[in-house]
Amino acid sequence: MSGEAKPLSGLRVLVPRGGTWGDIVSKALREQGAHTVIAPLVDFAHTREEEKLVEALKTLEEGGFDWMTATSSTVADVLQHHNAVIPPETKVAVVGEATAVAFRDAGYHITRTPERENSTHALLEEWPEIDTGEVLRVLTLRSDVAIPVLTQGLIERGHQVTQVLAFRTVGVPASVHIREDIESGRINAVLVASARIAEEVASQFPEFPDATIVPCVGVNTIEAAAAVGLPSEADDPSHPLYATKRALIETVESVIDQSDMLD
Repeated sequence: MSGEAKPLSGLRVLVPRGGTWGDIVSKALREQGAHTVIAPLVDFAHTREEEKLVEALKTLEEGGFDWMTATSSTVADVLQHHNAVIPPETKVAVVGEATAVAFRDAGYHITRTPERENSTHALLEEWPEIDTGEVLRVLTLRSDVAIPVLTQGLIERGHQVTQVLAFRTVGVPASVHIREDIESGRINAVLVASARIAEEVASQFPEFPDATIVPCVGVNTIEAAAAVGLPSEADDPSHPLYATKRALIETVESVIDQSDMLD
């Protein structure tokens, strides 16, 4: 007797980022029955704040920060590229399973991650050390397109925050094969996990078959997707693909920061 069908069985999903993030998201989707195609639509380039980054990493190594934060697995890559050292006395707060895995794989310690959900807002709520009245020296490393929710939350609490744009996010053209698979409906779901990815999807794939699902993760992503005209019909509970789209979104939200691409 066969087991119960999984919620994403038979679905072929384009995962628009590679690396640790892509691997973890793909694994979560496959566990729900989906077939995944990792085809990065964004990649990461050197920051325009390279001198500021190098200076901040030197201060970090010297023990000049009480805490550092990261909400992107790419931050671990940046640290490794610069041979950065995080001293034992500097605590580290990260958001997202992919970020945590990347930090551990790189040999960096982690002090705090949110437990309630993978979100920056949850970290701020569950981080007791930032509400004791002590002024902390915090280094926040983020993307050039990230919304500085974590940085702002720390500043509002009176902490001394050094924020550095550690990397830039750039678009990557999809291959002809991927474009053909989307146009033909062979890939029948295209995951959109940030505002920047929404822009790439809209520009690279101007038309989707009616049955293609475009699940967007995070409030900022949903707003960006609406602004660039990505399909949203399956958001209606009466739509036949509504349950599948919700299952896609909930699966991805379980392993990444729900706001994604924040700082």
